[in-house]
Formats: sequence, structure tokens, C-alpha cells
Amino acid sequence: MNLTEGPLLKPLIVLSLPIVASQLMQVTYNLADTFWVGRLGENAVTALSLSLPFVFLMVSLGGGLTVAGTVLVSQNTGAGRTDRVSHVAGQTIAFVSLVSVVLAGLGFLLAPTLLPLIGGSADPEAIRLAVVYTRIIFVGVVFMFGFFIFQALLRGYGDTVTPMYLMGASVVLNVVLDPFLIFGFENNLLFEWADALPVGIDFVALQADLYAATGFAGFGVEGAAIATVASRGVAAMIGLWLLFSGRLGLTLSLSDLYLERETVKKIVDIGVPTAAEQGANSLAYTAMTALAALVSGPAVAAYGIGNRINTFVFLPAVGLARGTETAVGQNLGAEKADRAKRAVLLSSGIVVAVFGFVSVLVFVLARPLVTIFIPGEADVIRLGTDYFKIIGPTYVFMGIFQVVNAGFRGAGSTRTAMLFSMLSQWGLRIPPTYLLITLAGIGATGVWAGIAFSHVAAAVAVGIWYVRGDWASSVIEDDDTPDSTETEPSVD
Repeated sequence: MNLTEGPLLKPLIVLSLPIVASQLMQVTYNLADTFWVGRLGENAVTALSLSLPFVFLMVSLGGGLTVAGTVLVSQNTGAGRTDRVSHVAGQTIAFVSLVSVVLAGLGFLLAPTLLPLIGGSADPEAIRLAVVYTRIIFVGVVFMFGFFIFQALLRGYGDTVTPMYLMGASVVLNVVLDPFLIFGFENNLLFEWADALPVGIDFVALQADLYAATGFAGFGVEGAAIATVASRGVAAMIGLWLLFSGRLGLTLSLSDLYLERETVKKIVDIGVPTAAEQGANSLAYTAMTALAALVSGPAVAAYGIGNRINTFVFLPAVGLARGTETAVGQNLGAEKADRAKRAVLLSSGIVVAVFGFVSVLVFVLARPLVTIFIPGEADVIRLGTDYFKIIGPTYVFMGIFQVVNAGFRGAGSTRTAMLFSMLSQWGLRIPPTYLLITLAGIGATGVWAGIAFSHVAAAVAVGIWYVRGDWASSVIEDDDTPDSTETEPSVD
């Protein structure tokens, strides 16, 4: 899609929607787990909240490397070097798979040590459940990485539809497995819902009969982890089979999996900066979870639920950010800096309109939103309601930060984008939150206020750099030639 001529609004929206769809499916994984696990009580939800930052840290470190696969495949595809496309795809699969094995081992071994540190004042039972859940996830992290690799390679090749379909199938499988693996045939809400259908079947009685015959009451929190690993595993195996079958245009062979030092070096050079940024962000999430744990267990649960709902709310910003990267990159490459800046402003305008509405909606529906995920837990519901009433009005600023920072990234100023990303978390969020909890002594309100402050301050910071910085000059050098695709790609 050419974004250097004609109107910008429609192309930005067209670019954003498929990304939003794929991200929505990703969020569904987390929401399904939270919905069903919420029926197990506060400790179960707290366990998932404690586990999420630790798992995300490990996954982000390896997942960042898959970006290298996207870059190398896309560059070689554009150059018409089909043999190199297969080679770098195979190298990415082999190397990132090895990294995933190492990270899986580390995660499994470190979970019992690190999760109690993150948990703080959380109930010991919640910490125990978090360790069990996390260890199961890490046993299957190789499968999770396999699917990430598949997505990255196909995205580089120009096919985003196939990964989207496979993601959809994986989500459906996870949603189906969750209630059965968590509850089995005892107190399974799915049977109660099915009993309301006009099909002439007594599903409540059927559940009782199945329980009498099997005695299977589910695995609880562990069942949620098993469902996630199983659904990811199926998607990964199908994805890898498609890659090696040649049905998608790529034709990989086992010889492509033998690692070559130069190609691995390129993967590391390109992927490590992205992994570092993602890792820093996940560490920041871990730090914020630890700060919430200083307040109370219910605060951790409310923070976890808030973040899971936010991953859904933030989808328009994620989609627009990716579209902005493309628009800025193309126009700066065409030496149309003013048009590139206009793309950022247009995306920011869309964000203001969308999140202005979303902020009002979330503010009004704060309590019902939280209650959906953890009914009957009054303290968590109260804290979660406060979370959205304080943070909700700042969604507009969060969206502006995302699209403006994406503009810097699209210009090639990835270090600038990384620095602003780290500033927003480690400079503008964590220190104020700590002070509000410890010195001001306002508890969970301090956590929510710290997040809200960081949204506003980070948007102001990138706005100043957008106006006064030289980011729009970070374009391809004049002496670049078509042969430049054969050199090692820059990481900035």
C-alpha cells in the first residue's frame, strides 16, 4: 500500500484494522483465563496477576528476537532472493527455538524464588498457585514461541491473513478447553448456560452424570495454564507444518535449520534492541505489580484485572501506532517530512476521538466491568472501580503517546522511541507511584494515580520532541543503494 500520495485517513484505518483484529484475538486468551479463573476466587486471580509479569518478561526477551525474522524475511523477499528467504526463516526458527528452551528452563527453575518476591503481602496460597501456573506455562513456552515465530515470518513475507486465521482457531480451542480443564464436571458454569438453550437436553443433569462417572472436578488454576499451552501448541505445530509444506510460498528444508554464525549474528543484532525494550517494559510491569503487592492482595488482583481489560481497551492505539510507523517510514523515505508529520497528527486526532469516547464509557461502567471478572469479591471490585475512574480519563494521553512514539520508530529513530518508552515507565510511573504509596500513604489510590500521571507526562514529553526534535530527519541515507539489503541491517 502506497502512503506517499493521496488521502491519509483511509490508508491509516485500513492498515490498523487487521492489526487490531489479530491483537484482539491475543487479548481473548488473557480475558478467557481471567473470566473462568475469576470463578475460583481472589487467590486464583491474584495468582494470574503475579504470574503475568514474570512470564511476559521471559517471553519478551525471546519474542523480541522474532522481529529479526520479520526484518530479514521482508528484506530478502523485497530483493527477490527466494533462497535466502527460506534460509533466514529456517535460521530464525532454529535459533529462537534454542533460546526458548533456555528461557523455559530458567523460568521453571526461578519461579519458586521470584514469584514470592513479586507477591509481597499476597496470600501464601495465591503465591503457591502462581508458581504452579507459571511452571506449567514455561513447560510449554517452546510451543508458544513456535507460534510467535510463525507469525513473524509470515508477516515479513507479506501474509498476515494466515496467522490471523490460525490465531482465531487457537483462541476458540482455548476458550473451549478453559472451563472443562478448570472446573471439569463440577460447578461448571458452561453447563448452566447450555441448560438455558431450547434443545431439550438437561445439561445440569448431564454434568452430574459425567461427574458421577468420572469424578473429574478439573485442575483449577493449573487447568487454565494447560489450556493455554495446548491451544498454542496446536497452532504452533500447524504453523510449522505449513511453513515446511511449501503451501504458503515459503519452502523450508531441514538444511535451513543448521545455524550459521553470520546469520545468527544478524538475528541477534536486529532482535536484541527490541527484546531489551520489551524486557524493560515487562520489568516495569513486574515492579508495578510488586508496588501493588505492598498495598494488599486485593490491590494486586484489581491491578491485574485492570491491566487485562486495558489490553482490550488499548487495541485501537496499538493498531494506529503500527499504521503510523508505516506511514511515517514511507513518507520520510520519499522525502516528504511534512506529510510524515501530518500522518502522526492525523493518528493523534483519531486517538483523541476514539479514546475520548472510551474514557467516558469506562468511567461510567467501571464497576460492572470489574464485577464481570471477579464477582463476589467486594474489596477487589471497589479497588478495580477506583482504578478505572482514576486512569480512564487519561486514556487519550496514553493513545497520543503510543502513536507519536510510533512515528519516531517509523522514522528509524528506534533508540529515541525506546528511551521515551523507558522514561514513561521507569521515570514517570514507578518513582511517583512508590512515593505516593510510602510517603503519602494513600494505598492503592497511589498506584492508580501514578499510572495516570505517567500517561499525561509521557504524552507531553513526546509532544515536545515531536515539535522541537529532529526526529523527522532520521531517514535513509542518500548514499544507500538497492544493494544495501545485502548488508547487515541497522538496529536503529
